[in-house]
Amino acid sequence: MTPTALPPETAAQPPAPVSALPGDFSSLQFTPPFVQDNGGAKSLHFTHGELQSMMLTDFPWRLELDYTRTMMGFLLFQPAPAHIGMIGLGGGSLAKFCHRHLRTSRMTVLEINPHVIALRQAFQVPDDDERLAVIAADGALFLQADGLAFEVLLIDGFDHQGQPAALCSQRFYDDCFAALTPHGVLAVNLHYDHPDYPVLVERIKRSFGGNAVEILSAEKSNSIVLASRGPAISPRTLSLRRSLDGLSEEARQQLKPELGRVLWEMKNLDDDGAP
Repeated sequence: MTPTALPPETAAQPPAPVSALPGDFSSLQFTPPFVQDNGGAKSLHFTHGELQSMMLTDFPWRLELDYTRTMMGFLLFQPAPAHIGMIGLGGGSLAKFCHRHLRTSRMTVLEINPHVIALRQAFQVPDDDERLAVIAADGALFLQADGLAFEVLLIDGFDHQGQPAALCSQRFYDDCFAALTPHGVLAVNLHYDHPDYPVLVERIKRSFGGNAVEILSAEKSNSIVLASRGPAISPRTLSLRRSLDGLSEEARQQLKPELGRVLWEMKNLDDDGAP
């Protein structure tokens, strides 16, 4: 596929950052992503070598990339979270899926790149309502605010250079821990082949007292680290049936194979004596 220009109605002007939120980044320069459209699917890219998001035009809420389904492994810990926080909007795959299928959950999405937010209509991200808010903000600074209480935090923030340093520091993962409820769960998307991958995993484990597991996505290019602020992670206390009970049949069919695989991987880790 080759890059295609957006039609006029989707080439919106980037929104200004919300000044009331932590951090002043109005003077920063952000790399605009580009969209590839083959008629049946759209994809979001910062470079030709990296795919950020994929959407089927007729089914915009489906999770087409395997790692996004792996990130939904948080349902094994929190089947019906009241409040989900997410850093990194991308094409909005996770936001659209959660908004459609987790009907009792509220979601706050933080995205620092205004050019990404400007594409939300092109990727059919729903308008803000009582259950969804997409905010132009520095996610790392946002998490330093007092009074946050997310049952789930999803970290999927990348730019044209990869994962920003501010979203993978020890301070950042400490802030993730502090922003969760006592039984909250963190899901972080990492590039498995990145040379700093082992360092980042150790940082997450340090912030969560070792209470974390690594789950390679099916294609093995991404690794999702699940970390819990609650009791020690044990697959014996998790239930595939319970994690799927509140979902529609459409969502269950899409997630059941992957959540079953995640649980199986966790049981293997547990049997091997891994933390």
